[in-house]
Amino acid sequence: MNKYEVLYVIDADVEDEPRAALIEQFAKLIENNGATVEKTDEWGKRRLAYPINFKNEGYYVLLQMTAAPEFPRELERNFQINDNIIRYLVTRVGE
Repeated sequence: MNKYEVLYVIDADVEDEPRAALIEQFAKLIENNGATVEKTDEWGKRRLAYPINFKNEGYYVLLQMTAAPEFPRELERNFQINDNIIRYLVTRVGE
């Protein structure tokens, strides 16, 4: 099992309830695949460094997880499928 940091940006136009449901959906996806979420840190709405799809703001979420080496590819696939995710980054944390 490896440790990973996952940072993803949700479209700022998504309302509070659907945004909370989306964050919970990804947490359940992680747990259903045998990984564990160690910490979830919601940074909130922030200005993007550059416009993405004509949007200037996004809602940032950082989470730390422990997962098998094969799982990050599945998580990235789910980020790509979801239209409300603007950007994402999955990074393996060294020892």
